[in-house]
Amino acid sequence: MEGKQQQQELTALPPSGSAEQKAVSVPGAVGEEPRLEGKDAAAAGGAEPGAGLAAAVGDALGRPLGPTPSQSRFQVDLVAEGSGRPPEAPPKAGEEGGVAGKGSEEAKGRFRVNFVDPSAGDESPGEPGGGSSEGGNVSFQNGGDTVLSEGSLHSGGHHHYYYDTHTNTYYLRTFGHNTMDAVPRIDHYRHTAADLGEKLIRPSLAELHDELDKEPFEDGYANGEEGTPAGEAAATYTPDSKGVVKFGWIKGVLVRCMLNIWGVMLFIRLSWIVGQAGIGLSVLVIAMATVVTTITGLSTSAIATNGFVRGGGAYYLISRSLGPEFGGAIGLIFAFANAVAVAMYVVGFAETVVELLKENGTMMIDEMNDIRIIGAITVVILLGISVAGMEWEAKAQIVLLVILIVAIGDFVIGTFIPLDSKKPKGFFGYKAEIFAENFGPDFRNEETFFSVFAIFFPAATGILAGANISGDLADPQSAIPKGTLLAILITTLVYIGIAVSVGSCVVRDATGNINNTIITELTNCTTAACKLNYDFSSCQTGCHYGLMNNFQVMSMVSGFAPLISAGIFSATLSSALASLVSAPKIFQALCKDNIYPGFLMFAKGYGKNNEPLRGYLLTFLIALGFILIAELNVIAPIISNFFLASYALINFSVFHASLAKSPGWRPAFKYYNMWISLVGAILCCIVMFVINWWAALLTYVIVLGLYIYVTYKKPDVNWGSSTQALTYLNALQHSIRLSGVEDHVKNFRPQCLIMTGAPNARPALLHLVHAFTKNVGLMICGHVHMGPRRQAVKELSTDLAKYQRWLIKNKMKAFYAPVHAEDLRDGGQYLMQAAGLGRMRPNTLVVGFKKNWRQADMRDVETYINLFHDAFDIQYGVVVIRLKEGLDISHLQGQEELLSSQEKSPCSKDVIVKVDYSKKSETDTSIAFAPSSSEKTHVLHKDLKSTSSPLNLADQRLLDASTQFQKKQGKSNIDVWWLFDDGGLTLLIPYLLTTKKKWKDCKIRVFIGGKINRIDHDRRAMATLLSKFRIDFSDIMVLGDINTKPKKENIAAFEEMIEPFRLHEEDKEQEAADKMKEDEPWRITDNELELYKTKTYRQIRLNELLKEHSSTANIIVMSLPVARKGAVSSALYMAWLEALSKDLPPILLVRGNHQSVLTFYS
Repeated sequence: MEGKQQQQELTALPPSGSAEQKAVSVPGAVGEEPRLEGKDAAAAGGAEPGAGLAAAVGDALGRPLGPTPSQSRFQVDLVAEGSGRPPEAPPKAGEEGGVAGKGSEEAKGRFRVNFVDPSAGDESPGEPGGGSSEGGNVSFQNGGDTVLSEGSLHSGGHHHYYYDTHTNTYYLRTFGHNTMDAVPRIDHYRHTAADLGEKLIRPSLAELHDELDKEPFEDGYANGEEGTPAGEAAATYTPDSKGVVKFGWIKGVLVRCMLNIWGVMLFIRLSWIVGQAGIGLSVLVIAMATVVTTITGLSTSAIATNGFVRGGGAYYLISRSLGPEFGGAIGLIFAFANAVAVAMYVVGFAETVVELLKENGTMMIDEMNDIRIIGAITVVILLGISVAGMEWEAKAQIVLLVILIVAIGDFVIGTFIPLDSKKPKGFFGYKAEIFAENFGPDFRNEETFFSVFAIFFPAATGILAGANISGDLADPQSAIPKGTLLAILITTLVYIGIAVSVGSCVVRDATGNINNTIITELTNCTTAACKLNYDFSSCQTGCHYGLMNNFQVMSMVSGFAPLISAGIFSATLSSALASLVSAPKIFQALCKDNIYPGFLMFAKGYGKNNEPLRGYLLTFLIALGFILIAELNVIAPIISNFFLASYALINFSVFHASLAKSPGWRPAFKYYNMWISLVGAILCCIVMFVINWWAALLTYVIVLGLYIYVTYKKPDVNWGSSTQALTYLNALQHSIRLSGVEDHVKNFRPQCLIMTGAPNARPALLHLVHAFTKNVGLMICGHVHMGPRRQAVKELSTDLAKYQRWLIKNKMKAFYAPVHAEDLRDGGQYLMQAAGLGRMRPNTLVVGFKKNWRQADMRDVETYINLFHDAFDIQYGVVVIRLKEGLDISHLQGQEELLSSQEKSPCSKDVIVKVDYSKKSETDTSIAFAPSSSEKTHVLHKDLKSTSSPLNLADQRLLDASTQFQKKQGKSNIDVWWLFDDGGLTLLIPYLLTTKKKWKDCKIRVFIGGKINRIDHDRRAMATLLSKFRIDFSDIMVLGDINTKPKKENIAAFEEMIEPFRLHEEDKEQEAADKMKEDEPWRITDNELELYKTKTYRQIRLNELLKEHSSTANIIVMSLPVARKGAVSSALYMAWLEALSKDLPPILLVRGNHQSVLTFYS
């Protein structure tokens, strides 16, 4: 049945030839019928079963094509030129998702892919795409592009479609070719967390590129994009977008910003400012405030249009630009400032109400308590409006805006109706004389231009009111720039207009006394009032009217005074309401990011709009607390400074992002300039000090404190901040600059390439080298992966992230560099030639001593020794580190370490510990051999640690030895056996060790070879050299008996050790001996043994001396013997190193590249 039904659905439509029909896409029209344009729509119906296609898609896979859950989620129709649906199967009118694909161009031989809901069950044959009302009946054409309306992109559609590239899914035909490649579309670029549509996963490179018979890679995400695998993504809950309130730019941004900017200042303080500063300077004050806010508005627009903006306003903008440190600091103080601002505005409202009560003589208790009572009642009502939801709050804002505009209109009308009754109070209508007199400043009561500016500036803040609810805007990218900048323009014009008109109508001082009219003509009139026949000269002692004395000038001038009171109520309440909504939204965004873990409980949202009810409650309590203080003259400047600090950082963010030249910084809003933004940031800082210097200092201290706290806590977030981008740019520029300078011996640093394998496999090696390279030189952990290339390449990418993270977590200042190679020698050569960058390249190879060389395959030993030869060939120094217990702990890998390094990786929670049961697992060489398929793998579950068996004694000692360099070393010796001059590296490394905290109590003892009859002379010569090098030492010992023959038992032990590796060519035929030497070049010939007898004895003798003199040293640093390439066999060289370094404290065998690394010239 299913196969038959599918055959009907896979209908091949014959080309009509007569006309070309086009499918018309109806964007977003849910439930509308797609219609066909063209003369011959009916021709699309005459369909024969597409047997060829069915065979191609179905039979090739050997199973029917029905929409069962285990199979594909797409159905495929062949679309001929007449693209369209057969007329006998129109989609149901009420069906969801009936959106026709974009098919406006020719559709020759393409597939139409219908999304099939596997749970839909059997469908009627006449309905392609499924008759279920939930299964999406969306035809994908043009490479599977779903048509979404502009609205649905932002508010989130009701359906989310996935390409599940990791189960068996058919890919769409793209441009008429049968390819897995996906065409570009928005859903590939989403974060999975986005609530406006789910992320589709494009086919990975491995799926397109790898051989077909093998498993594709595990899914990976590009460049730190967060995400979950498709299977999980499919199960993720997407909030239902029905009923979510989203605002446009007028309701969401313009109205809010205008209401927030127009505050009490407009009605109560603006006339006083004009009186003090005069019309000219008042306009300048307004203009200066506007410059700061406009620059900030431009910067806000730039950040808001550089990618999708979520909720959190200023906090979101700053944290995603400058990183969590600045964002976390500003988010907290900005949310707090908004909460306290609620109190400030409510007290402003309460004061006005109490003034009215006083005029009518109906006080409740006394002035202060009345303010508290009215304020508390008001804030409860405002909380109710806010909690009722954003829609109610927006309606309330509109009503308040209308009242405010009516009040302003009332004032403007009033200026044109000068009544005689108002003249004694100083209002004469528009008069040139008054304008001329009021144009200049007349500062009184110790006021200055800056003090007046400080009083006015808070009236210009509030420009972020729209941005603060960015999560509730339908299209924040276009709404924030448009609404914010237009609000700044309108409010500024109104402020300037009112300042000029009030300055042209009202004199500075008036008595209010009707008897002060001048009857007789005065000859020496100087004031405007005098010219208008009023004598207010008695005001020298103090009056109650005029610009300087009466804060209620606007009420007096207006046509209907109660409207101005209504305007004051509206201005204060609307600002309080905007702040009451902003604070919880910002705080919720901050808590969601978990920057301050203690506040996580406030991240929870309720209802379809995700309302932060807990945040509302907290804001309410903070506001109520400050209302009860009822003395806001102290709090106001701190709030202004908190707002200014965030403005400064928004401006700085734009400057910083532009400076970092990150390719991701490309705002859609082009009218900004990085230098203007920098000027804006500096202006904000200056204004902070102008307003109130102690509040500015307090703000700086708080921001700095929070910044340090967040930096110390290092929240685990990666937002691609401009700080990151600038760090990269600086590193790049400095690396290039460094490359232009030749190295100088004074600046020589040991830059080490350590062959660690997996860094956590040889901790002792890592910690010892880190001790002398930390903050001094480069340290690169080389890891050669061998084995099948495919598996190794897969491991490379996972290991790179895992081990670099492990190094950072363990505070190792090092880089991890894995390579894949056929054998260790190739890998070592690749690393030595290619690791590093410019001047930051390794110059010293560090390897662990191959402890098990006698049991190992001698080809491995040959490879190991060849590493040294290769290093010397390319002018590297070589350091061999030996601990008598060994270095490699990978066979008893610390489960905790592995677990902690795996915790963050998205893969399985089980920890795989590779245990190699062949002899390799005992090797202590510097390689982590990539496990072959024969090796067994243990899965350690997290509970294994408690039941793990106790370690045997050797393993316990190995584990203890592996941590010995992490401890403080105490007062002991570093013995330096500087037998051969290698340029000074043998001496530099111990000196660098003693500069570190853990080693600073250790003393350097220097041992040198010399002749018995010149011991004093040699000691003095060395002491002089060391003092010229400015290297402190506690003792110099000259060994005159280095060339004495070693003890017989030690010689015998050496001979016994090398016996299995000798060629014994004298006991064999010449030909057989030659062939054996050719096949096994590491074998020791009798000739070679005789030739290097003296050198052999020297190594054995040195070991005796080392045991005699240095057995109690913390660490021994000794010259590494050099073997001539091609002359000394690998086995003999290995035997020398074994004989020299056995049974000793930790020993470093060091050989520099014979170029000076020390100098005594300044």
